[in-house]
Amino acid sequence: MRHPILVSLCVTGAFALSACEKSTGNDVDRAFQNINVVDETNLNDVMLTAGDPNEAVAYFQRAVGEQPDRIDLQRGLGKSLVRAKRNTEAVAVWSKIAEHKDVTHDDKVALADALIRNNEWDRADTVLDSIPPTHETFKRYRLEAMIADSNQEWKKADSFYETAVGLTTQPASVMNNWGYSKLTRGDHSGAERLFTDAVRQDPKLFTAKNNLILARGAQRNYSLPVLPVTQTERAQLLYTLGLSAIKQGDTNIGQGLLRDAIDTHPQHFEEAVRSLRALEANVAG
Repeated sequence: MRHPILVSLCVTGAFALSACEKSTGNDVDRAFQNINVVDETNLNDVMLTAGDPNEAVAYFQRAVGEQPDRIDLQRGLGKSLVRAKRNTEAVAVWSKIAEHKDVTHDDKVALADALIRNNEWDRADTVLDSIPPTHETFKRYRLEAMIADSNQEWKKADSFYETAVGLTTQPASVMNNWGYSKLTRGDHSGAERLFTDAVRQDPKLFTAKNNLILARGAQRNYSLPVLPVTQTERAQLLYTLGLSAIKQGDTNIGQGLLRDAIDTHPQHFEEAVRSLRALEANVAG
């Protein structure tokens, strides 16, 4: 009479052991799954910010091919294509993301950005118009300002630029863009102020330094302002100022600035030498 009970206990124990083994196996699988998710997230972040952007494109293309429904991987591909300056492909990817069920307003802003980079201004304007005005981000207003610029809607551009500056802790690049907008309108003093502010915000932004010199040259101010520059940068700014003087008809001043640029440059300054020789040949002729 004890044998059935013993068999029953053994069977019960076997099932219990099997259940424990199964539970443990599931726990291990879940643990490895979690580790893989963390590792993948870290790798995705690394691919978006470091290395060759074309390698990042290849990585995300493979990932999207394996899991085509994951919008985070599609975003990674879109961002990588923009970094790689493959703008036509970026537009195609971001357009697909814009039709995804989990699309966000930021995704549509990214589509507008890709469209502008691909010189599709009207379509970018339409995309931004489809985003509610309550979605107020730096990137959105920076793009709105650029589109207003392209349409020569100066008041709107100024308003959008001002809003964008207030929405970021790193406004140098948008100040530079705003200054260039002022420069193209002929507001040289306004442009000079904005370029000066941009350099103050980011002393390494050489584009703003060069644009500042263009704004000063347009006002026939041919002295270099006090700027944090390397010797090579100083030579390049003197070169820009020299060309500005020549363009204004102040040839003698321009010649002197080109010579200063050549003397200042720590190496051979081919562009300045070539420009000076052409100028001297023209004057002699």
